[in-house]
Amino acid sequence: MAMETVMEALARLNGSGYVDDYRAEAEGLRNRSTGAVAPPEAFEVDEIVRFEGDSDPSDESAIFALRSRADRRRGTYTVAYGPMMDGLDAEMVRRLGR
Repeated sequence: MAMETVMEALARLNGSGYVDDYRAEAEGLRNRSTGAVAPPEAFEVDEIVRFEGDSDPSDESAIFALRSRADRRRGTYTVAYGPMMDGLDAEMVRRLGR
């Protein structure tokens, strides 16, 4: 069975109700739809989908399927993973689900 691509994983998660999209900011994770910012501890991690590049092991990424503890909204947070991860993303990932 072929591995899922990033686009296929995002489409699958979106079809399962993970419709919001989050990005890391100094204050926390910003919902790109609503503009609301919440600390990463405010989310449960329902699923993590990891990807590795075919020819370059450092070409890794991960999609986090998140659920807000407060209002149960669901969305995704996509990051470079491994040695290419941004410092802000690394901090947010470390704090997720605590």
